[in-house]
Amino acid sequence: MSVATYLLGILAALVTLIVVIEMLRRRRLRERHAVWWLIAGVLALIIGVFPQVLVWAAGVVGIEIPTNLIFFLSLFILFLVNIQHSAELTRLEDKVRVLAEESALHALRIDQLEERVQNDRTR
Repeated sequence: MSVATYLLGILAALVTLIVVIEMLRRRRLRERHAVWWLIAGVLALIIGVFPQVLVWAAGVVGIEIPTNLIFFLSLFILFLVNIQHSAELTRLEDKVRVLAEESALHALRIDQLEERVQNDRTR
């Protein structure tokens, strides 16, 4: 691989880390959602700076082409992000359901109180 390819990889990793950290700083991203992106950015930076780490890691797990390890790890991280978001979505759906039920009960109670006040006025 050429020097330009390594520099592009390092630049992409740095941009990813900067964007995630900036989003955390501006409170546009929560820490629990940023963890996997930070891990991916750090791994990409390590591989960009020390490309032999990728060759070594691919050899350790028995993958012949180191690029395939990058694709596998990328898919694995995206899979973990997807599971995390699914769990969060499930939790939020439960909260919305409870809030909707409570809101309906409050609306019913208000209607009953308004009806009682109306009946007291007509007497």
